[in-house]
Amino acid sequence: MNLSLKFTTATFAAALAVAVATPSTADVVSDWAQAKAPPAPELKDVTVDPQTTALLFLDIMKAGCTARPRCVAAVPNLKRMHDAARAHNMVVWYSLVGANGKATPDDVMDASFKPRNTAEWYRQGGPDKFLGSTLQATLKQAGIKTVIICGNSFQGATVGTASAAAQRGYKVIVPVDCSAGEDVYNEQYATWHLAKGGPQGVTSNVTLTRTTMVKFQ
Repeated sequence: MNLSLKFTTATFAAALAVAVATPSTADVVSDWAQAKAPPAPELKDVTVDPQTTALLFLDIMKAGCTARPRCVAAVPNLKRMHDAARAHNMVVWYSLVGANGKATPDDVMDASFKPRNTAEWYRQGGPDKFLGSTLQATLKQAGIKTVIICGNSFQGATVGTASAAAQRGYKVIVPVDCSAGEDVYNEQYATWHLAKGGPQGVTSNVTLTRTTMVKFQ
């Protein structure tokens, strides 16, 4: 081995030893203040086929929604989406949570958009409403290909179920004005995850929109 190669090898070994011995500061918490929010994702007009599209209302309960001002503010948008779906005879499915596991349709945030029969709802906690519920069977039996998701919270039930639906082969529509979080930041990171930040298998099957931008064939 010549002198130059010996020197290069020794220098690299010394640098590696220093790097291993020195605690790294290159992690997200250390760099937290450097983070900048990306530009807002594009919202798109969508047109759906009512016969193959279902509306999912997830965890929109009086107790949880009234505790979040942004959920209360979303009630008119929830009603708009619900009424349009009903007018087009779409499948509507609800997850009910709270009340010590005994939630009923009367615990839904607003009586004007509560479930109309027992087949439309299931008591199901957790972020992925497909797990252990009637959701998959309901969608499959009705020949559903697309789901519109509204939920509380945005970063919990909406992101969890939108991701699960996309990975099961459904097209997913998320109106950003009918899901809510505790604050703008929670909604922002949830929106970014579905639009750009999540796995390609999720983001490629999710369309972000508003309730006023959803049309029906």
